[in-house]
Amino acid sequence: MRYVAPERNAVDPSVLCLAPLADWREHAGWLEGPDWPSIDQLNAKWPRDAAERFATQTRELLADELHYEERIAKRGLIATRDANWHDLFNAMIWLRYPALKRALNRQQIADIERFGPRERSRPQYAQTHFDEAGVVVTVRDPSLLAVWDAHDWYGLFWRHRSAWRDGCIDVKVFGHALLEHALTPGNLLVGKALVVVARDDASATNAIASCADAIAHGRLLRDPLELRPLPLSGIPGWHADNEDEAFHLTAACYQPLRSGRTYPLPLEV
Repeated sequence: MRYVAPERNAVDPSVLCLAPLADWREHAGWLEGPDWPSIDQLNAKWPRDAAERFATQTRELLADELHYEERIAKRGLIATRDANWHDLFNAMIWLRYPALKRALNRQQIADIERFGPRERSRPQYAQTHFDEAGVVVTVRDPSLLAVWDAHDWYGLFWRHRSAWRDGCIDVKVFGHALLEHALTPGNLLVGKALVVVARDDASATNAIASCADAIAHGRLLRDPLELRPLPLSGIPGWHADNEDEAFHLTAACYQPLRSGRTYPLPLEV
């Protein structure tokens, strides 16, 4: 069933103080205020040397007959609907993670040129899944990957609960649809993860940069099956019920490993 976001004045204010939306407090006015931010307000947040700008999605804009991705690549214009949660979150992601967004655009354009705007390749599906629901996960204890890859959700989120609090695992939300779905209290969120195993001195910023470089050069997101599912609602603080052990035994977002399903080696930084 297609998700329908709540009206702006119907959003429960408490969700804006909880993960993942609590991590976006620099845009609190855009999320909490009575009025939607204007395109000019969004564009004011770009660095002066940025190649892209947000543009209101109008008939006049779409009259150029360019594909959404082509418009970004050729004109630097990101079509953005007014008064729309999905597009507002997309703008916020662009402003925080422009290198990742540009890497995805580069690969989307390559396949549009190869197959045309109406066909979609396996890499394009992978890139779209990540764009909508992606998370970048930095892991400092590689032994946790075996638990994750076995879909041992009880082990990952309950027995290793401290790992989510002490920095052994760090999650950065990239998918704007995840942020939109988080507007509804109690939603069980599942991210599509790219995993980076990090040294002690490597930061989440290093992990993001590594993913952006690998995507831009065609080494990553060549198939949707590269993406590991991660039930974000199991992370401490991400769902009201997950402080109870029973949640980790019965949560509907905890799906078993399909027979024959394997995952690629993670990136390393």
